Amino acid sequence: MTRPYTSVWDDLNQVEFSQGFIQAGPYRTRYLHAGDDSKPTLILLHGITGHAEAYVRNLRSHAEHFNVWAIDFIGHGYSAKPDHPLEIKHYIDHVLHLMDAIGVEKASFSGESLGGWVTAQFAHDHPDKVERIVLNTMGGTMANPQVMERLYTLSMEAAKDPSWERVKARLEWLMADPNMVTDDLIRTRQAIFQQPDWLKACEMNMALQDLETRKRNMITDATLHGITVPTMVLWTTKDPSGPVDEAERIASHIPGAKLAVMENCGHWPQYEDPDTFNKLHLDFLLDRS
Repeated sequence: MTRPYTSVWDDLNQVEFSQGFIQAGPYRTRYLHAGDDSKPTLILLHGITGHAEAYVRNLRSHAEHFNVWAIDFIGHGYSAKPDHPLEIKHYIDHVLHLMDAIGVEKASFSGESLGGWVTAQFAHDHPDKVERIVLNTMGGTMANPQVMERLYTLSMEAAKDPSWERVKARLEWLMADPNMVTDDLIRTRQAIFQQPDWLKACEMNMALQDLETRKRNMITDATLHGITVPTMVLWTTKDPSGPVDEAERIASHIPGAKLAVMENCGHWPQYEDPDTFNKLHLDFLLDRS
């Protein structure tokens, strides 16, 4: 299938937004921000080795209703890169400092993959700081050695040699249709992977692909049962990390959780099919369903 060429700027050129850096406690944090502080806050959290551009196709629609922050996690993108293996508690610490830095007591959260893992644990640990959560193809409930090895290999190969083809291969893992990976998206991520400190950073953020490290960070059934905020579990029919059955299992353990399944998308449904995603997402976050 031939798709029309798109760029990150195509997605942002009609959006009133800002890009910048904010000091969140000890962490210099890069962000994309849209909306204003008269609206409730929504924080968007990307996946492993990802960056804020994961959400460029969602800012416009969500900024009509929310004060939206899409960030680069520590160890990712252009944010601070701590010199130690990154576990879920470190990402939660980052989110807590971010909320302090932007002056927000409570927010809704939507996290994709690693971002969903962090969101679930954050909602369990800090329910007083959370309005609603969306767990989008979330990580942290499975430890599939084949998936972990594939993700580790693709990520580390691209970190050691951020060539066009290796970065492209890493991005294609995310998509149901590899044609979604445009030159512009490859270059956006390649520039991140070409940073002098990226190889070490990638080693640190790949810690969760180590089986023993992953086990002590996993989201248990008891953790899911302990999530008390309104939750939507969003999955796809072609997710490379796990089947829809897993989403059904996750949703069954979270009291009152809703399940939404998107067709013909992989691990980045918010980018692959933004129209469907944005409607499902906003209907839930605005409690319109």
